Order: sequence, then structure tokens, then C-alpha cells
Amino acid sequence: MNSVTSSPILLEAVGVEKRYDKFAALAGVDLKVRAHTVHSVIGPNGAGKTTLFHMLTGTKNVSGGRIVFDGHDVTHEPDHRRVQRGMARSFQVTSLFLTLPVRENLRLAAQGTAPRHALNCWHAPLGTRSQADVVASVLARLGLERHADTPVGNLSHGQQRRLEVGMALAARPKAIFLDEPTSGMGIDDLDDMKRLIQGLKDEHTVVLIEHNMNIVMDISDTVTVMQQGRVLAEGHPHAIRSDDRVRSAYLGNMITGGKAAA
Repeated sequence: MNSVTSSPILLEAVGVEKRYDKFAALAGVDLKVRAHTVHSVIGPNGAGKTTLFHMLTGTKNVSGGRIVFDGHDVTHEPDHRRVQRGMARSFQVTSLFLTLPVRENLRLAAQGTAPRHALNCWHAPLGTRSQADVVASVLARLGLERHADTPVGNLSHGQQRRLEVGMALAARPKAIFLDEPTSGMGIDDLDDMKRLIQGLKDEHTVVLIEHNMNIVMDISDTVTVMQQGRVLAEGHPHAIRSDDRVRSAYLGNMITGGKAAA
């Protein structure tokens, strides 16, 4: 038995649905994410990937089905409660405090798991409220130590994308949901992001939406392919790469080097 299949299931979705009137954005999605793995969700635009992330993280309400995280039924829990249980998420578009230094962005993210502290504007962030150890650890992991006091708006796009991952890390989550973290990145930044994501599974579980198939196939333990709000296929990257259904529906010659089935 390999280490992936022997890892315990941290997150499970059973028959998850999301309907908008008569339109089904998700039509009964089943998903099992194992602890300390990188689990990628891929598919064409409109397949339901980001909608699934909304359901799993609680930013939108499910229309049907069940979601269990770390042994708790979180189906109807709000997103802030799921954050407290150990979920953290980055988004397709950067959502940083551009006028604040890198260090302060990370501090706010670290405090965000406890809203009572995050919204305390009456006391300076000193002592334990400074989250100094967490911030220092994340800065080192991101390779942004020398930019700690730089306003985020002055960082390159690639550095901002890495900081977004760091914001999720600062919450000390069990699972990190990354929605297209390499979006808009230049080639020089891709390897840094790839190494960062791959290294996360030592301490965290990563659920990844990504369109860069080279990255997906290189770092994923499991790949789920979605099409029209359903799961089309799931398996190890090698199995997905050679799956005729996937090649026909999505990948084609993007990663296989062959032609999509007619």
C-alpha cells in the first residue's frame, strides 16, 4: 500500500450540489482528500472547480450533499467557523493589504483565526499579539525575509502570489485551498511557487485548482478532473494523463503529446 492511500481522509464531500434556479453548477460531487497530500482539481472553464471550493470552504451554501472535515460535519457551518477548524484559502485574484508591509499582512492573517483578537484596534500588536514567531516562520518559508517591511504594493506579482499562500499558512491550517496560485506568473516565478506548494504537504494538506498542467502533474498525489459540475475522473497523475476520457474532454495534446479523441 502506498503512502497516499494509507493516509487518513481529512476532507470528504458526498453528493455535493449547488443549484442556481434550474442551473446545476455542481451536480452531485464526491471527493475524498487525504491528509498530507497535494490534491489537484482540474477541468475546463465552467466545470465547477471554484464553485466546489466555495462549498468546501463555506463561502457559499450548498444546495445538497454533505461535507465532513477532520471528523466534523461542516456542511452548514459558516466560513469563519471552518477557518477555526483548520481551513485556509487563497483566491484567484490577489486579496492583500497593498499599503501595509508584508509583515503586517502576515500578522493580520495569523490573528484572523481568532476574530476577537483580529478586530481589536485598541491595543498595539505587542507580545503574543504580534504573532512574531508565526510571521518569522512564514517569511522564511516564502523567502521574503528581506521584504518584511516592504509595502505589499511594491512587491512583484510573483512575490504577491507567494505572499497569498503565506497568508493562508499564517493561519496555521490543517488544509490549504489554493485557487490558481500561479495565475499571471512569469516563468521565473513558477519554480519558486512549485517548490513552495510541494513542500507544504509535510505539515499541511493542499487542495489545488491550477491550469498549469506541468505543475499539476509534477506535484500532485491525486488529480480530480471535473466537467460540467461532475467528477469525470480521479486518480494518480500518470493515470489521468493517459485517460482517454480526460484527453477527449480536456487535456488533449496539452500534456499528453497526442491528439484529443474525436
